[in-house]
Amino acid sequence: MYLSHARVEMLSRLMGRLEAAELPASAPLRLAVGSDLLALLQADHFASYAWDDGAQRFGDRASIHMDDANLRAYEAYYQYRDPITHQLRQRREPTLVTQILPQQELMKTEFFNDFLARDGLHHGVNLFAWDGGRNLGDLRIWRSRQRGPFDRDTLDLLRLVQPAFTGALRRLGARPADTAPVAPVPASPDPWQGLNGRAREIAQALCAGWPDKKIAAELGIGYSTVRTHVDALFERFGVHNRTELVQRLLGARRSH
Repeated sequence: MYLSHARVEMLSRLMGRLEAAELPASAPLRLAVGSDLLALLQADHFASYAWDDGAQRFGDRASIHMDDANLRAYEAYYQYRDPITHQLRQRREPTLVTQILPQQELMKTEFFNDFLARDGLHHGVNLFAWDGGRNLGDLRIWRSRQRGPFDRDTLDLLRLVQPAFTGALRRLGARPADTAPVAPVPASPDPWQGLNGRAREIAQALCAGWPDKKIAAELGIGYSTVRTHVDALFERFGVHNRTELVQRLLGARRSH
């Protein structure tokens, strides 16, 4: 596997992010990792979920370059008619989608034509992080048809990332709840519960430490739209700056 100097630097930054002493909550961390992997793997679309054993469904979404309405349809309908992801989830190593289902067979399915193709997802690779029998989270990385399929070098790169990614999610799961108040008491016991669509994506990006311009570029929206959402989040949570907002959101996640 040959890596250019630029890609070596990308990989180094990603590993540093995962090995940092201070980590954001799971979804913002997965969002930041997804952004790094899109560049490293020359990919186009990213989604990530955490498996909820109790509800037997995927939740706690993070995504880049995917339509919110399409992902809500996945969460409500297509995840229960998904011919690949539950098999991918059982794999303990990075796996090409075509290792589960040949591309031509995938393209005949409702899942492909009515969900994946709507956002231009064509060639996929997944990584699922496991801690013993517990699934901690996943990385779903896709390319457009025009860019071409992933290869064995992709799998080798993801194998390098997998231990650090799993370790970071494991540390997050073991982190004790914060005991000190971080902001005025929220109206809801879980502030994230009321955040949907673009507001949720932007909140996750803020928790990942992204500046406004990066949020706009990654989500494919205007800078002024980002500012409107950020201001609305400040008003919603009764905070005056990003630090207070992130403390509120991450404090809520750490207490669960």
